[in-house]
Amino acid sequence: MPTLYLICGLPGAGKTTLAKELETGLPALRLCPDEWIMDIYGPMASRRTIDDARDPVENALWKLAAQSLSLGVDVILEYGFWAKVEREDYRARAESLGAKVVLRFVDAPPEELWRRIEVRNHDLPPSFRNHRRELDDWLKVFQPPSEDEFR
Repeated sequence: MPTLYLICGLPGAGKTTLAKELETGLPALRLCPDEWIMDIYGPMASRRTIDDARDPVENALWKLAAQSLSLGVDVILEYGFWAKVEREDYRARAESLGAKVVLRFVDAPPEELWRRIEVRNHDLPPSFRNHRRELDDWLKVFQPPSEDEFR
């Protein structure tokens, strides 16, 4: 039975680190929207382009994930999955394909998230960088998984 791994957490929490470890250890197909957006639109893309690309890229990656799961390939979705309803939606999609779903949550205190984001910002083009006020806003809307989601 193929497995869909949902990687949940805010920027700077360690989603990519975990996803890359899973990718090589399992093995599995890792799909990260940020990487695809950078590859498609390039490092000089505007912030608006990046934001507008997120939903279409995530939809396209889901099609690839669904096809891979149908072929028996394990898949890692590194979307962040900030809302419980989103996590439930992807769980239902994968289960309808006969796949098992594993939720992995990575977390860190806000100051550590910001420290990691600042470090990462140095390696990113300006429009891909994040700002402290964004993190503050994200912390207000992020819904950490409840125990019942780790079934």
